[in-house]
Amino acid sequence: MSRQKIRRTFARTALPALATAMATTLAFAGTVAATPAFAEEARESWGSFGVQTQWMDPAVKPGDDFDTFVNGKWVQQTDIPADKTRIGSFLSLRDLSEDRLKLILDELLTANPAPGSDEARIAAAYKAFMDTDAIERAGLAPAQPYLQRIFAASTRQDLVKLFATAGFTSPIGIYVDADEKQSDRYALYVTQTGLGLPDRDYYLKDTEKFRDIRARYLDYLAFMLGKAGYQDPQSAARAVLSLETSMAQMEWDRAASRNRDLTYNKLSAAELEAMGPAGYMRTFLDTIGAGQVADVIAVEVPPTADELKVAKIDAAQAAAQFGGGLPATMKLIEDAPIATWQAYLVAHFLGDHAAFLPKEIDDAAFAFKGKVLSGQPEQRARWKRGLSAVEGEVGDLLGKIYAARYYPPAEKAAMQDLVANLRKAMAVNLADLRWMSPATRKEAQAKLDAFTPKIGAPEKYKDYAGLTLSASDPLGNSLASEQWNNDFAVNRIGKPVDRTEWFMFPQTVNAYYNPTFNEIVFPAAILQPPFFNLSADPAVNYGAIGAVIGHEMGHGFDDQGAKSDGTGNLRDWWTASDKANFEKLQDKLGAQYDAFCPFDAGKTCVNGKLTMGENIGDLGGLSLAYRAYKLSLNGKEAPVIDGYTGDQRFFLAYAQVWRSKVREEQARQFLVTDPHSPPQYRVNGIVRNFDEWYKAFDVKPGEKLYLPPAERVRIW
Repeated sequence: MSRQKIRRTFARTALPALATAMATTLAFAGTVAATPAFAEEARESWGSFGVQTQWMDPAVKPGDDFDTFVNGKWVQQTDIPADKTRIGSFLSLRDLSEDRLKLILDELLTANPAPGSDEARIAAAYKAFMDTDAIERAGLAPAQPYLQRIFAASTRQDLVKLFATAGFTSPIGIYVDADEKQSDRYALYVTQTGLGLPDRDYYLKDTEKFRDIRARYLDYLAFMLGKAGYQDPQSAARAVLSLETSMAQMEWDRAASRNRDLTYNKLSAAELEAMGPAGYMRTFLDTIGAGQVADVIAVEVPPTADELKVAKIDAAQAAAQFGGGLPATMKLIEDAPIATWQAYLVAHFLGDHAAFLPKEIDDAAFAFKGKVLSGQPEQRARWKRGLSAVEGEVGDLLGKIYAARYYPPAEKAAMQDLVANLRKAMAVNLADLRWMSPATRKEAQAKLDAFTPKIGAPEKYKDYAGLTLSASDPLGNSLASEQWNNDFAVNRIGKPVDRTEWFMFPQTVNAYYNPTFNEIVFPAAILQPPFFNLSADPAVNYGAIGAVIGHEMGHGFDDQGAKSDGTGNLRDWWTASDKANFEKLQDKLGAQYDAFCPFDAGKTCVNGKLTMGENIGDLGGLSLAYRAYKLSLNGKEAPVIDGYTGDQRFFLAYAQVWRSKVREEQARQFLVTDPHSPPQYRVNGIVRNFDEWYKAFDVKPGEKLYLPPAERVRIW
């Protein structure tokens, strides 16, 4: 199955692409000496209180563009490296993580770890990926057995077996997660997947940009098919593009796909089979090892009239938002020519695994996916891509070493205190909400009380038992890892949920909220400046990591997270009037974001519905952080430091976190695919709703960000 299939779904703080997931002693089995945490890096100066004021642009009024006021000089003076599509606070910390991980891997390569040890598996994965000379000598020989399996598929059942096999792309995907309505048990989810372009809009919208991308995609497909031996690769490529266009027409709009009420459709295995041609889904389930499963949760099932009525979606909106879903996708397996499906599988196999194949394949994949789609001029260094490969194959083993070496226990204690203070702030906020009734408030408080915070690193890691990696077979390692992860997930179906599990690595610069676990998770790598700084002024930590903590807590109460109760179950715990009040506030916030249009003279805008959850998370997160900061002062006035008040330092720290610069191609892609708003709007779109910000920076009517008090939104 493709890499997208066995997956987790959760809300995250940073841009999705950043995420490519507590030992106190070094886990090298005595082969390499421990390095004191942070000893090898000199910390960047963060000024007298934790904000780099040298990057502020005093020529810009805070009320006109607060992001530029705080970060303007940095944006002016910083170039995006040629191997990146963006740069900023998250990416700078990712660079630091990569440097640390490279040190670990280089040491492992020279340490000659014991065969069969965790360290040996890490070293084998990295060494195989880095041996480009061996990859060139092998040519396409490692891929040939898989290509031959595709060419040998002579029936629809053969195709379905390939769709369900690790390593092959498929229009039907599966993942295993906690059952959203029985959150203590794992369930099998079935969904649409398999497009080669980032979103259905890339196939269906008739704009010059998208037409050009489709033309370039056609060339890319033809190149891959030519390398696989097709005599007329252009014709085959056109057939694949036509096939994927049909798949795109059946896809759901991304914003509509966020609706958890519409995407939870529990069916018996027989009902799933009845959606498509006879035998297809039975073959699929048998092939993945889930032949005995009693029921599944189908994601894209066309909504009924009653469901659309409850969701307040009219017929015209439904036609625009919902494709034919899984039933239409299954029918397409029957209708499209077998030869076209074969070409689809071949092109995707080579493109999906290009990093493990000869340079001409790898370069072609980057030329399209990196340069055309994202505007990235140069490929990342091989060693950095090697880190990603190792993380994809045995990331927990690498994370265990990273956490032991680079995460000081003192930082966990300080974070625990911050989380506790944010919980207190949320409780106070709940008590003060005028738009919420006592009945709903009681349920919300129970959910808050049940929140589980996870900080730094997990207490236990995957051991990858049974996964064998070779130091001389990078493609084999990738496919073995895919198979191991598929088997690991499928073997959990119907079993009790492991609530100790993490879905990011300690070295990941990110954070997340998981609604079915009702947990907030903060990996070690994000707990560094500018997010978290033990030597910074409290106002700065509350404005930075405090807002991140609040953001993740806020996801439990955003438009979709609020549909789960304190146990993680999808359940409506709202009174009708409270839900209506909540939706009015959502709509008001969504309209603000719909008006942010960075490209094409106001024609290309933020999608307020797609970004709703993250925008509510940002708004609520900053609100909780501000309340917690004020509570921490115990009624006292914060000192003025270098001429900045406590409130000013709080908002400056928040804006500093979102310091960013993005290439246009990548920014355009994010507008279509990313549930997060662009970084500048995560600053400007949020602070303009805070009365406290207006007061702190003397923002006046007539300034560009000014909103009349009646138009400001505060939800939590």
